[in-house]
Amino acid sequence: MPEFKLTYATMFNPPEELHTRFDEALAKVKNSLGRDYGLIIDGKDVFAAEKFEDRSPINTDWILGVFQKGDQSHARQALAAARKAFPMWSRMPWQARLALLRKAADLIDARLFEIGATISLEVGKNRMEALGDIAETADLIRYSCDQMEKNDGYVVEMGKDPLVGYESTNVSVLRPYGVWLVISPFNFPAALAGGPAGAALAAGNTVVMKPATDTPWVGRLLAECFRDAGLPDGVVNYVTGPGRTLGQALITCQDVDGVTFTGSFDVGMGIFRDFSQCKWLRPVILELGGKNPVIVSRHADLERAAIGILRSAFGLQGQKCSAASRVYIEAPAYDELTGQLKELVEKLVIGDPTDRKVYTGPVINQDSHNDFKNFTQEISQSGGKFLTGGHILSGGMYPRSTGVYDKGYFCAPTFVTGLPLNHRLWKHEMFLPITTIAKVSSLDEAMQYANDVDYGLTSGFYGSEEEAAWFFDNIQSGVAYANRPQGATTGAWPGFQPFGGWKASGSSGKNAGGHYYLPLYLHEQIHTLIR
Repeated sequence: MPEFKLTYATMFNPPEELHTRFDEALAKVKNSLGRDYGLIIDGKDVFAAEKFEDRSPINTDWILGVFQKGDQSHARQALAAARKAFPMWSRMPWQARLALLRKAADLIDARLFEIGATISLEVGKNRMEALGDIAETADLIRYSCDQMEKNDGYVVEMGKDPLVGYESTNVSVLRPYGVWLVISPFNFPAALAGGPAGAALAAGNTVVMKPATDTPWVGRLLAECFRDAGLPDGVVNYVTGPGRTLGQALITCQDVDGVTFTGSFDVGMGIFRDFSQCKWLRPVILELGGKNPVIVSRHADLERAAIGILRSAFGLQGQKCSAASRVYIEAPAYDELTGQLKELVEKLVIGDPTDRKVYTGPVINQDSHNDFKNFTQEISQSGGKFLTGGHILSGGMYPRSTGVYDKGYFCAPTFVTGLPLNHRLWKHEMFLPITTIAKVSSLDEAMQYANDVDYGLTSGFYGSEEEAAWFFDNIQSGVAYANRPQGATTGAWPGFQPFGGWKASGSSGKNAGGHYYLPLYLHEQIHTLIR
């Protein structure tokens, strides 16, 4: 596929070869289900006394693999291995580091379809979203390498002191911190592990990666790419286990010099508070939740708005921090747009996301399934109406279904109207295929509601170009899209739309995959020499 570049914006019209190769890889991956996978510590497979089964949310009878329930001793081993490897890795010429990381990115590309099929099985992503996840991972690693190269290793000559009888030189050098911890979420198990890890590694840090307990397999495959690319032992370590035990054991002032966490606000703030108790401050990069608004003007192209809203509301079953979870429509456009949204949802195919016809798969686990039931009950009791959905799926009850839902965690894509605008769910991140819709009298009213939340991750707008300029000037979000049919609030890609949030959505104020992200993994030292 030499002429096709896969991104979240281009994935809606892929070449046929992509589907053929995915199907071939899926068959191969399914033949390898149930294997026992070790931790990777100091380049070696390590097995624990306790293990856990990784089951697919599509069909919980499918045991994808058996993984290690790491404990405090494994956390100490992984951190010690990273510490031991740091002097060698950090002192390696940055050009040599980048060569190894680019080799890892090439291996990810070579294994794109196998890892993509694994993501579909493990997360429940449709095939295009899954392939996008792993393709983005390689691009994020390459982007960090490119930024290091573009900035010549971040060594900058400063001004000379105006000294009489002496000659001075002053050089600014950005240097790595040490051991970097990357804790990644289930929804983007490749990109949100490999992206931060790639940045930390390009900067010269060593890494301990801990994936979400729901998605250990993808994390293992990513760690294998780093190992197989020839990164020295201990530079990348991979551990699995519960967050409350293994994860907490990794959060240690003594052994961790920096951390990147992507996940919920509550867990992220807990990590921030834990590291605030250290003897000195450590960089804590938090990429947290979102409650992302879409504003639709009476002047909007409603066909474009409808498809963009649908894709961002129900891509990955609403389980994206960037999902379109709130929609504010100017009154003259309300009836037509809600009618179009209802028609589009009725055309969605829901089922096994590895099937090329399927757009919507299952939610990740039983807890999310239960949350969906509880939220929809609360909505119904609070006066909200279901334009679409509002129920879990069982049997073959949903139109155009492709299979039986009883062994997976399937929920109907749900648009909600009539929910009072002061209801708590307008501000609470549900992380499910539930999107609330409101009619507003003006764009100013919509903007007031859009910004009146703690989060500020992504946002979307549909209207005239003049109105779009007003939107960009007033919206409080780290990523803002206008008139985008590919996704109202989703679809960022490194080098095109750097991804990060304001307010409670992020801690750094810098977006991943952008110009200012890599220096977060480095601290500055000034070298002054007087001759």
